[in-house]
Amino acid sequence: MSISIVLVEDHKIVREGTRQLLEQSADMQVVGEASDGLEAIDLAGRLQPNVMVMDVRLPKLNGIEATRTITVQFPMIKILILSAHDDDSYVFPLLDAGASGYLLKTSSGAELAEAIRTVFAGQTVLSPRIREKIISRLSGRQAYQTLDMPEWITDREMDVLRAAAHGQANKMIASQLGISTQTVQVHLRNIFSKLNVGSRSEAVARAIQNGWITLEALDE
Repeated sequence: MSISIVLVEDHKIVREGTRQLLEQSADMQVVGEASDGLEAIDLAGRLQPNVMVMDVRLPKLNGIEATRTITVQFPMIKILILSAHDDDSYVFPLLDAGASGYLLKTSSGAELAEAIRTVFAGQTVLSPRIREKIISRLSGRQAYQTLDMPEWITDREMDVLRAAAHGQANKMIASQLGISTQTVQVHLRNIFSKLNVGSRSEAVARAIQNGWITLEALDE
């Protein structure tokens, strides 16, 4: 099964280059292109792609509002942000709007393709710089304390959460812990439910805030 993709980018030459890169992968098909936020919403409804690769600065309707509208109206569509900008005023509103990942345009074609596969699989992708911003904001918002783990989070769930915090994909977590990828997915769903969050990045943020994962540990 190929992953259907819509590219949302106002520069035609960038769209063409991105399309050529992605279509070198046998498991990907670019089914549409949009040059502004309103067109992106229209194509989301008409084409129902698996993934939309979205720029931030768009004519008519910016990427933040387009992402928010699409994730509400078409929750099965995954949004991967691909932007040259890592400003806080873009990063955090886009993640709040429901983007599944945020990649910088300094990434390689192979990194973009792998990020698309990752968000398609229901996981979160963040460029290292974006991940640093999230951690920095959390650590600046409040000094965390090392707290005892709540009894309702199991040791194995915590193992999975720590591995996710290091950016490991489900397959790698499964190999490391000696369990199946399906079991990893079950643990992640349980973690999301217990922490009342909807993504890996939110779960990791909550763990850092509560001192269950330290910033030092993430740098190891």
